[in-house]
Amino acid sequence: MRVLIVDDEPLARARLAALLGECDGTDIAGSVGDGDAALDALGELQPDLLLLDINMPGLDGTALAARLAGRARPQVVFCTAYENHALHAFELGAVDYLLKPVRLERLREAVQRARQRLDATPREPSGHLHARVRGEQVRVALDEVICLLAEEKYVLVRHTGGELLIDESLRQLEDAYPDQLTRLHRNCLVPTPRLVGLKNLPDGRVLARLAGTDLSPEVSRRNLPAVRKLLRMG
Repeated sequence: MRVLIVDDEPLARARLAALLGECDGTDIAGSVGDGDAALDALGELQPDLLLLDINMPGLDGTALAARLAGRARPQVVFCTAYENHALHAFELGAVDYLLKPVRLERLREAVQRARQRLDATPREPSGHLHARVRGEQVRVALDEVICLLAEEKYVLVRHTGGELLIDESLRQLEDAYPDQLTRLHRNCLVPTPRLVGLKNLPDGRVLARLAGTDLSPEVSRRNLPAVRKLLRMG
């Protein structure tokens, strides 16, 4: 199980990392200091579990958990000094709620609960996009795709390993993967799990925040209501 530690206190992150070393079957995918950094890391690190503080600068723990609610991965275990957020945490789908200082026995219990929930909701099989590179057939899993951009007669696929061109149109891809791709504007689709937020610019434009990349495609006014609804549901 890949675990991402999210806490603004370096000592708290170090303590959780040390405790995870005593939990069988866990690997530390990363350690970050706030919710925004966690969002940015999700696509690249692909954690199965977040150990999440609540009171952090910027995007706090409950706001981050709300963004991730309803997804099979990552599961969330709160690790906090505050008792009064427990009810809300479980309403957001948290696996467990641990009070600091976190004890090894409780962390092991929480990790086991997260593992059981993950086993009960296995990963959905990912679709693949197919292309030809220097005469050879290449395929890219949808969960490695960052965005799809219309480029004249082709579609440019930006993915975690680089870029390539495919022959299918955005409309064909949208029809083939209606539950896995979201349209931002007429020339751009993104994998729905990568869509984690919006950024409003002073000139009125709205950009999409995508997990695992600094790329922020623009969202058209036509598609903005559907994107906002999707983020609220997620």
